[in-house]
Amino acid sequence: MKFGANEKQNRMIQKIPLVLLLFLLMTTMKAQELPYREIPEYPADYGPGNVAARMIDGLGFRYYWATEGLTEKNLAYKPSEDGRTVLETLQHIYGMSEMIMNAPSATPNIRPADFSKYSYQELRQKTLENLKAASEIMAGKQAEDFESFEVIFQREENQSSFPYWNMINGMLSDCIYHTGQITMMRRSSGNPINPNVSVFMGKLRN
Repeated sequence: MKFGANEKQNRMIQKIPLVLLLFLLMTTMKAQELPYREIPEYPADYGPGNVAARMIDGLGFRYYWATEGLTEKNLAYKPSEDGRTVLETLQHIYGMSEMIMNAPSATPNIRPADFSKYSYQELRQKTLENLKAASEIMAGKQAEDFESFEVIFQREENQSSFPYWNMINGMLSDCIYHTGQITMMRRSSGNPINPNVSVFMGKLRN
């Protein structure tokens, strides 16, 4: 008696021990988890790199919950005719998350850039991963390291460069600002964030 491909696959799965199946399931779920569901542990000290990393972590946590579970209605919402939709705001934040990640290596940010090809889920994942990578890069950096950090914009052959100071009052602060806008807009469109989110503690309240 011959079995089809699906029957063979089912028989193979049935032979795998239950413990192994649970392990594989948990591993897969772990791999799919996005950063910043909770804020990471405190850095070891208040060095400049750690402080910058903690600011990025705080942004990551706020962004994670501001963008969790957005609906099509939320994504299309905008507060005024000439304002950005939530989806357009996500695109804007993603572009700035690239700049936050690129600054320590002085990698140029090519402009103009079009992020409309990315879905909501892609934008969310890529932004969170950028912020996590940026935080890890900044961790442990000393004051002298910041001297080589640059925010570089490139349009064709033209470049303009700025120190990391501009990143702090620019893109990093701007991302926090726009994340707050998403929180407000999703509430206005009928889908407020999880009420158990504690930005002070960096986790969900019990």
